[in-house]
Amino acid sequence: MDIYKILDKLPHRYPFLLVDRVLDIDLAAKTIHAVKNVTVNEPCFMGHFPGRPIFPGVLMLEALAQSCALLSFETEGISLDDDSVFYFVGIDGARFKRPVQPGDQLMLHAAMDRVRAGIYKFNCRAEVEGDTAAEAQIMCTMRKVR
Repeated sequence: MDIYKILDKLPHRYPFLLVDRVLDIDLAAKTIHAVKNVTVNEPCFMGHFPGRPIFPGVLMLEALAQSCALLSFETEGISLDDDSVFYFVGIDGARFKRPVQPGDQLMLHAAMDRVRAGIYKFNCRAEVEGDTAAEAQIMCTMRKVR
């Protein structure tokens, strides 16, 4: 899935669209593998941290959550409309294992664990060069806003 299809599926836009490409979605296994290219010109690096830019952990989690949304839409065969939002509603077991810096390619992996009462639960991991940078269980839901 290229950036144009991602833009069609997610409501996020720069600077908050954090998925650059989807490499693979396995509908049978309910997994996704996506990419976030971390570049030095991202707005977060002006203050996090000057002289030693580190990609914030909460943005890694947001990138994973956006990947989860893409997986949900493809797995369930749905798409958002102007009256719907896919909310990030919970996180368990978040761990940050290594810093992510400009020039890194953040590989985003998520597997749908279960769907219960409209709450989707995913097991997620972000990696750089095969090393885990962050991991968490993420919960999301889709709701009408109007």
